[in-house]
Amino acid sequence: MALSDIAEQLEKSDPSLARYNRQMLWEPIGIAGQKKLKASRVLMVGCGALGTVLANTLARAGVGHLTIIDRDFIEINNLQRQVLFDQQDIADQLPKAVAAKKKIAQINSDVQVEAVVADVNHTNILNYAGGCDLLLDGTDNFETRFLINDVSIKLNIPWVYGACISAMGLAMVIRPGITPCLRCVFETVPPPGMNPTCDTAGVLGPTVNIVASWQAMEALKLLTGNINAVSRYLFSFDCWDNRYQQLNVAKARDIADCPACKHHNYEYLSGKFASSTTTLCGRNAVQISQPAGSKINFEQIAVGLKAVGSPSFNKFMLKCTINEGQGERQRQHELTLFADGRAIIKGTNDASVARAIYSKYVGA
Repeated sequence: MALSDIAEQLEKSDPSLARYNRQMLWEPIGIAGQKKLKASRVLMVGCGALGTVLANTLARAGVGHLTIIDRDFIEINNLQRQVLFDQQDIADQLPKAVAAKKKIAQINSDVQVEAVVADVNHTNILNYAGGCDLLLDGTDNFETRFLINDVSIKLNIPWVYGACISAMGLAMVIRPGITPCLRCVFETVPPPGMNPTCDTAGVLGPTVNIVASWQAMEALKLLTGNINAVSRYLFSFDCWDNRYQQLNVAKARDIADCPACKHHNYEYLSGKFASSTTTLCGRNAVQISQPAGSKINFEQIAVGLKAVGSPSFNKFMLKCTINEGQGERQRQHELTLFADGRAIIKGTNDASVARAIYSKYVGA
């Protein structure tokens, strides 16, 4: 169909879709597919390297409603690969989800973005996932991915898995009842220290873009109803050594005695493997989570912290560098406190040390 014909149809159909005319020239999408995108609701868990590319791509493609959940804040070493952020976001001390929403508003104001600054866990993920058409993986750990996997199967919502490290990447579409789920392919969470992270092994920006772009393409197929075009393979690559593979994992569902998709035993969603403290591998940091409903008074806490540091805060989070001890025993920790009571404490991998700092400066 000629571009002039597309433009004429748009004037009669929905002028707000005109910005997507190059996309709609692709026949499998067309005007009908674009309208499906506009009506779609997507939940993206994690807005780091993969998440920023996904959010950027889907916002430009015209996804109607995007919920972005991320627990973290922006650091200078993020900017090498997290494409929605810049140095001003760091100066403004914006959480990643909030910064992403601001950027998307400048890219495509027609997209409704809900920014949630929270740690996704078994107590809240069902509330965020309800009513969504698709779940997207922008996370960096298997525990959260297995949680997404449980929700996907329980609510019968497809999701797109993605992971990258150094120059290597993996990605796969999970369609409940049709394809193997993530636990069919990866049965258990790798033990701590056995799974390299971008903080320990590094990651190249192009690696991120390849994985997230593959995820975004599969998302567009799913959301526009092009189900027959959706990949049934595990996509694997090493872009440094120029190796690309599509691994046939179809039999994994038959071979594995999967507790999730075969027995509907949602171990991660039930909280069986949940903990109130999480060591952030490779970052020398511990996250401490509080029960749902906790609220923090930043102003009050900042007053107490002035004796040990120079706290700064906005309505989203409080940050303070804390020096403890003297001489050789002196230790420095960075406390980042969020409005829901959750904290990330840098400078230790010891959960007991992190809890002690939290109790001492925030409260039990």
